[in-house]
Amino acid sequence: MATPGYAEITHNGLWKNNPALVQLLGLCPLLAVTGTVVNAIGLGLATTGVLTCSNLAVSLVRQQMPDTVRLPASVMIIATFVTCVELLMKAFTYELYLVLGIFIPLIVTNCAILGRADAFASKNPVLPSLVDGFMMGVGFTAVLIVIGAVREILGQGTLFSDMDLLLGPMAKDWGISVLGSNYPGVLVAVLPPGAFLVAGLLIATKNAIDSGIERRRSQQVKIVPGSKRVRVTGKIS
Repeated sequence: MATPGYAEITHNGLWKNNPALVQLLGLCPLLAVTGTVVNAIGLGLATTGVLTCSNLAVSLVRQQMPDTVRLPASVMIIATFVTCVELLMKAFTYELYLVLGIFIPLIVTNCAILGRADAFASKNPVLPSLVDGFMMGVGFTAVLIVIGAVREILGQGTLFSDMDLLLGPMAKDWGISVLGSNYPGVLVAVLPPGAFLVAGLLIATKNAIDSGIERRRSQQVKIVPGSKRVRVTGKIS
């Protein structure tokens, strides 16, 4: 099987084969911790780091890894990088690590990461695998951020609140009051059903955009340069 080009890999990760909107993988953390943008960015960065590094490692050892042990070996590689990410978060963003809680260790069981390691990295060279892992992570993170932004605005009326949990004291005043200080908030937006609703709307929007693009393509009439249109009336016998 030929290795896809970098443009195709990028398009697949960001749009065509987005882990959250198309493959519908990793929905548990996606729906559970996207109450705010900072939570979404934190989990997205952690997932992207693990995806990129695990794809790189699996691709490096793919020739020495028999098919019989490929799956458990991939899980061990992923678990190693998840442990590294967990230790880094404990060292530098401990408060955010406490907020995200169990969902950082659960990255090990994220089907999006294991799926890319098995379906792509184990069959392709190092650099394409590295790009694939990064772009899949960026696509997943983008969906996390959009869901987190919508839920934070509707639920709290703010945007980028508590960014100091991720970036330190310099980001303490980054919070924006979008809907005013007296905004009562929509309770369902901060609860898991709100995450389901926002994710469903995003999936429906993507499908509608894809359908519109496909419809426009099918309606285009290809005219060969230099050809002439001939209008025929009556019957031809």
